[in-house]
Amino acid sequence: MTAVAAGPVTGLPRRLAAPSPGWEIAADVCVVGSGVAGLCVALHARAAGLSVAVVTKVRVDDGSTRWAQGGIAAVLDPADTPGAHARDTEVAGVGLCEPDAVWVLVHEGPGRLRQLIDWGAAFDRDPTGTLLLTREGGHSADRIVHAGGDATGSEVQRALTDAVRADPGVTLVEHAMVLDLLTDAAGRAAGVTLHVLGEGTADGVGAVRARAVVLATGGMGQVYAATTNPPVSTGDGVALGLRAGAVATDLEFVQFHPTALYLGPGARGQQPLVSEALRGEGAVLRDRAGERFMVGAHPLAELAPRDVVAKAITRVQLRDGVDHVELDARAVPGLAARFPTIVASCRAAGVDPVTDLVPVTPAAHYASGGLVTDLAGRTTVPGLYACGEVACTGVHGANRLASNSLLEGLVFAARIGAELAAQLPPSAPVVAAEAAPSGLLDPAGRREVTETMSARVGALRSGTGLAEATGRLAELAAGLGGDAAPGVAGWEATDLLTVASALTTAAAAREETRGCHWREDHPGAEEAWRVHLDLRLDADGALQVTRRPVGAPAVPPW
Repeated sequence: MTAVAAGPVTGLPRRLAAPSPGWEIAADVCVVGSGVAGLCVALHARAAGLSVAVVTKVRVDDGSTRWAQGGIAAVLDPADTPGAHARDTEVAGVGLCEPDAVWVLVHEGPGRLRQLIDWGAAFDRDPTGTLLLTREGGHSADRIVHAGGDATGSEVQRALTDAVRADPGVTLVEHAMVLDLLTDAAGRAAGVTLHVLGEGTADGVGAVRARAVVLATGGMGQVYAATTNPPVSTGDGVALGLRAGAVATDLEFVQFHPTALYLGPGARGQQPLVSEALRGEGAVLRDRAGERFMVGAHPLAELAPRDVVAKAITRVQLRDGVDHVELDARAVPGLAARFPTIVASCRAAGVDPVTDLVPVTPAAHYASGGLVTDLAGRTTVPGLYACGEVACTGVHGANRLASNSLLEGLVFAARIGAELAAQLPPSAPVVAAEAAPSGLLDPAGRREVTETMSARVGALRSGTGLAEATGRLAELAAGLGGDAAPGVAGWEATDLLTVASALTTAAAAREETRGCHWREDHPGAEEAWRVHLDLRLDADGALQVTRRPVGAPAVPPW
């Protein structure tokens, strides 16, 4: 491993300012997050006879998974093979996928999908009862299962929520913002501190004591001014992990979905997603002259990997001086019946895709990086696991292949469940945390973070822009000792500042273009950069960056 110079952002918090916990509950396993990853971990832990507390910022049925439109990739067609799925995944990942993790994903995926069906998820089928399969960008075969046409996430969320609510061994702590990790004398995860917002089982700052903690908090899309992610996706899990001493990796690889519905130049926050499944059924992209620009740009045209399509759209926007391109879905058969969610979103914005061209633009969508884990979901902090978008298992590399994300949650949740069943240690007393800093980022500073990230660390990056972003984030970090009152808004803003600083540090360090990391001042991919960039927060709140070759283990044995 080779060290890289530390970035100039210093003074990031090692613990969030909060009162001492006023209440406490206990469970064998604490799961933070209520999407596909978190709820699947909870169900696997329960199958092993373990008690589980699920902590979520929203209602348990409102996890971020419900926003997923496309589907779940799995090899179910006899003409398809796991090897083909693996090759497609690795091509999309541009040399940074971990082969062992990809092998696990594609071989164990079909069984985990069938298990999800056993838990009650209903996917679209033909009149004979056979699962309907479609194709999305980067896939060489039809292997995407879907539900309700374009409402796969909603159906998966419903089925898992019903299963968890029916299990008396699961305690739900809803409307709760998780702050920091609790540890025992050996430095092992022993629970979390959290703030419940008055609508859950308890109120105020409390604690969940546990023998293991599983982070399944989803993504960090809200670090940008415009994203397809829901409001809760503020990078809390990655920020918590960094404060606890965990290593994060591949954070520079933020996937910008090529086709978010364009709502105008002032649109901020969550933007409606126009799934690439629409392109899988025949929709095409056109420039302002009405010409298709993906033909000739890639052999798969509109079904090229997402980074390729997003870059092509951005080039057209820069060339033509426009802020969106057009998606033409008018020839898609049965459009309104096949894609009811997308059609409804477009019509609500004043566009009817059955008869009109749909204005689309890239928007921050998915974090391919996260807290680094091994194949059992273990992070570099003993007793702390990560699953789903908050984790970096190595399957996505520099660019996630479409519909591999829900699959990753299913597969690695089962592996974490098996690990918990096999070697969960007895509970141990929690060690008192050091005094917290006196201040947090003022919630008003959140807009400064997101605007800076969108302007300087978005789909197209440069050394100059990244330096400007780093300087502004460093100024915000320098003010963390001020008088901002502790509270959920301040804690969330501070988490966003932490992950923004880490993402920007990694993006500035990687001087090449690879996958969804696009440096206009370093336009080519270089073999010397076929490495992961690991980030750790040191005792002074400075981000340290280390190069790790592909294939080198990042998580030592616990």
